[in-house]
Amino acid sequence: MPTEPQTKRTPGAVIRSLRKTCKTLGPDESNSEQTEDELAERRQSVCMNLSQTLRTTQLLLNFHGGQPVFILRPPSELVNFLRPRWPVECEVISDSIQHIEWEPPEPEPFYKSSNKESLIPAEDGPGNVVYCSDFATKHLYFTCSRVGGSRGSTSCAKFLDTPPDITLEFESRFESGNLQKAVQVGAFDYELTLRTDMYTEKHTQWFYFRLRNMKAKMIYRFTITNLMKASSLYSLGMRPLLYSERAAKENGVGWHRAGSNIRYYQNCSEDTNENNDDGDRLYSLTWTLRFPYDSDTCYLAHCYPYTYSRLQYYLKQITSNPAVASYCEVRTLCQSLAGNAVYVITITSRGTSQEEVRNKKAVVVTARVHPGETNGSWMMEGFLDFLLGDSDDAQVLRDNFVFKVVPMLNPDGVVVGNYRCSLAGRDLNRNYKTLLKDSFPCVWHTRNMVERLVAETEVVLYCDFHGHNRKNNVFMYGCDSHSKLFKFQERVFPLMMSKNARNKFSYKSCRFKVQKSKEGTGRIVMWRLGIKNSYTLEATFGGSTLDDRKGTHFTTGDLKSMGFYFCDTLLDFCDPDQTKVNHCLAEVSTLLKTEIKKKMSKTLDTDSSFSVSDLETSTSGSNSSDSDGLPVHLLHQQRIPEKTHFKKKKKKLKSRKERDRLQPSRERTSSRTKESCLSPENMDEVRSQESPVGGQKRGKNDLKGTCVVSSPTSHPEEEDSQDNDCIPCMHHKLKHLYESTPYMTPPSGGAVPSGDKVVSNREVRCSCPPLSLKVPPPCSPVLMQPLHYTPPLSSQQGSTFLAPFRFPPSGFIRMAPPIPPTSSVSTSSNCRVFKDKHVQWVSGNFPTKGFSTSVTDVARARRREGTLKDSSEVDASSFTPLMGKTKGLSERWHPLERK
Repeated sequence: MPTEPQTKRTPGAVIRSLRKTCKTLGPDESNSEQTEDELAERRQSVCMNLSQTLRTTQLLLNFHGGQPVFILRPPSELVNFLRPRWPVECEVISDSIQHIEWEPPEPEPFYKSSNKESLIPAEDGPGNVVYCSDFATKHLYFTCSRVGGSRGSTSCAKFLDTPPDITLEFESRFESGNLQKAVQVGAFDYELTLRTDMYTEKHTQWFYFRLRNMKAKMIYRFTITNLMKASSLYSLGMRPLLYSERAAKENGVGWHRAGSNIRYYQNCSEDTNENNDDGDRLYSLTWTLRFPYDSDTCYLAHCYPYTYSRLQYYLKQITSNPAVASYCEVRTLCQSLAGNAVYVITITSRGTSQEEVRNKKAVVVTARVHPGETNGSWMMEGFLDFLLGDSDDAQVLRDNFVFKVVPMLNPDGVVVGNYRCSLAGRDLNRNYKTLLKDSFPCVWHTRNMVERLVAETEVVLYCDFHGHNRKNNVFMYGCDSHSKLFKFQERVFPLMMSKNARNKFSYKSCRFKVQKSKEGTGRIVMWRLGIKNSYTLEATFGGSTLDDRKGTHFTTGDLKSMGFYFCDTLLDFCDPDQTKVNHCLAEVSTLLKTEIKKKMSKTLDTDSSFSVSDLETSTSGSNSSDSDGLPVHLLHQQRIPEKTHFKKKKKKLKSRKERDRLQPSRERTSSRTKESCLSPENMDEVRSQESPVGGQKRGKNDLKGTCVVSSPTSHPEEEDSQDNDCIPCMHHKLKHLYESTPYMTPPSGGAVPSGDKVVSNREVRCSCPPLSLKVPPPCSPVLMQPLHYTPPLSSQQGSTFLAPFRFPPSGFIRMAPPIPPTSSVSTSSNCRVFKDKHVQWVSGNFPTKGFSTSVTDVARARRREGTLKDSSEVDASSFTPLMGKTKGLSERWHPLERK
């Protein structure tokens, strides 16, 4: 017989049925023999049946007062502090590495080089390999991870079987450790090789390893041989860090600076030929060291270590404090590529209503996108200590803002000891615009969080904490807004930081240039989202060069204090009383005026339209262009060759003659400039030596000059006296030009103006060569009267100089209706009128491309076509040169348009 079709039960029917069943699982006085264990087993069975029936694990069964209550499962990643996960190929020792915090009683000074540091040559032969951990080369890309790393034993690191008493024991297979190989090249000399960032061939800067079996008072030399940066703070006095477990236990001394005979240099074995790319050159760091105790356990590091486990311990302390938990919430933003939790902290006071919380402005702070920049984590800890404290200032910040804090953006890189990249083999701070959510989950979720936050409320400030390896002090990188409404606003916060932390923060080191190569950074991406005050806070690995801290290293306390100063500056920046902000705006304007005067050698008003960021140098951070592109695992899975495997072809330099052939107009302009600067007797000789098309290479003794324009508001004392040296020769040349050109008549009835009259006019002073001009094609014909520009002279006689130069809108320009040229116009010295350039040229051979047409050009064109035998056949009355709107000099510094 056919069976009846089973009807599909709805979730509501299933829940009602289970609720009837669950009523028997409550406490029943008549069934007192049932134990709590039996009830727990029955309840667990019902929960399993519920999951199987509804095919979901998000609905849980709970009992409240004996009655069954169905609740949603809380997020499994609400807060978890699991052990770090490693790539499966990583060998990890089981030792627990912990360090105490300690502040030196006095600031530790920089190392002062004696310029006598010599390189101790290694002994013949390869030396003895006393440590080698090459797990990083076993896999080309990340595959999977597990807690504790490799399942195998950790005995594959190569050591001497029976090390002698003087041989050091090295180890770095712990969290954040980095040392690939150690070779003993002498009794107390060791050459060290750092591991590159995993799945890359670049980025060796961070080191952190353990030493044992040392002898006290013996001088050991360590040389790291595969560093990749051409410059380093070690050349400016920075010293490595040393930690002694015995000193910490007996004297309470933690990390401190040590080492002498420090030198940073390029490897002598490297090929320094021109064909060798800079990226292929390696550098070495060498220093000597005395250990304080025999048979101690010591650690050497590039900067104060801050591991992922330490962050987890800090967050546990926060969540276990009920007072702090009332205004601080720790959640998991996402899982990293290896499965480590990326935490996000929300800090704000609990409002009386939900509307009050929504009206609060937001502040976003992140850190440790580069795992080797541990100083960023120390600043972050100081920032959180201040914000979670019980001070009045902290309470004001919590009452007025919602803080979104991501304390460690790259936990995978921190765990394995990378310097810059994640396990995708790429720099996360170049991939904030990525669409690859699974390959770059940390920065993708961070950007997504900020996008939602910007849609909900105003984000006052975004800041990413970093470390810097080539500059001292603390400074910031910002984004020039190019907005007249918020002009220089982005420079106020860094200036306030410099006033609050005078002996640590350097405003002169701040930069606000938006570079195309940095478009993928968090700073610029957040700025593109609409956050006007978007910064990167850079803290040096070295120390300070300011005020009373000049020449001393930063400690962990100094780095934490920068977090305090950041909060203090935020209070000043957002104070309803904007007196401090307005004062800083005025000071920024004054500083920029001074800088512009110094760099441009002109007096300009800061209200004119130019980009002050163009005056700055680039943000001299690390170059991660070789770490851009697709993740490494996608490149290998798709068999796409990685861009960095190919050696960059060096650009071939072109000769002057080749450049002139590519740009003939530039050479012609240069030749005309040369003619206008020489005496009339030598002009024919110069023309005969130069090529009419491309020109020939000039000699070293060719005349050179400058061209300076003075505005009507300038003053005599602002003029540069050295430019007046060529005025007497100008007088002679221009007098000759007036006499040889019939229609060019000097002002004031044909007489050459005297020096006193020239000084009274003070319109312009020019010397050669003029600026090269690019002129658009002609459009509407209008004639312009020849301009008479008078150079300033004190006592000598001068003449009118016709300068091919572009003048500001306020220049002295006299216009006249069209005047046809007379019959005495000579084809060898023409008056050329350029569109948009109120200039007269005095020469015979001019290029026609891009310039307005003259009688001579028409004649030449017809003669080339064979329709003209004599220039007299050209009707000069039908010819009208072009004139357009004057463009000022200020356009040279017009602000760049935001793309």
